[in-house]
Amino acid sequence: MDGVDYQHLSTLLWREQELLDLLLFKAEEKQYLILTGKTRWLARIAHEIEVVLDQLRTLEVERSAATEAIAVSLGLAANPSLRQVADVAPTPWNDLLAQHHEALLVLITDLRSLSDANRDLIEGGLNAIGDALMRTRAPSAGTYGATGRHSDGTHRAVTLDGAL
Repeated sequence: MDGVDYQHLSTLLWREQELLDLLLFKAEEKQYLILTGKTRWLARIAHEIEVVLDQLRTLEVERSAATEAIAVSLGLAANPSLRQVADVAPTPWNDLLAQHHEALLVLITDLRSLSDANRDLIEGGLNAIGDALMRTRAPSAGTYGATGRHSDGTHRAVTLDGAL
């Protein structure tokens, strides 16, 4: 059991935590932009989030390969979870990998909560825009057409006060 493999996996896990933390920060930035109505920057933050997600996808492939190599040396089945590797890894790697596992769970839980909140805010905003558009399409009372008649075709008696 070569310690270099464990060190490499630990380094990848630290990098993954950094990227997830950055993603959490970007999601909070997005929430701020939504709440303050600064929609001008939403496309930019969406692009920044996508860049971080691409980096995470690339890292996930490398982490998976490192985990698989360690799993083989530990006699684990293919594609083990980080928790499974931590459970059978030698000291001190078992504790370190378990700590990585817990930290990743916390970050992912926070990200899911924030993502759900942002989605609810966006949906609420879209619903408010739709409601506002529907109100502007409804005919308004008291407008007159080019003929001088009421726009809904009805006639109303109007009394003018001569004292004006």
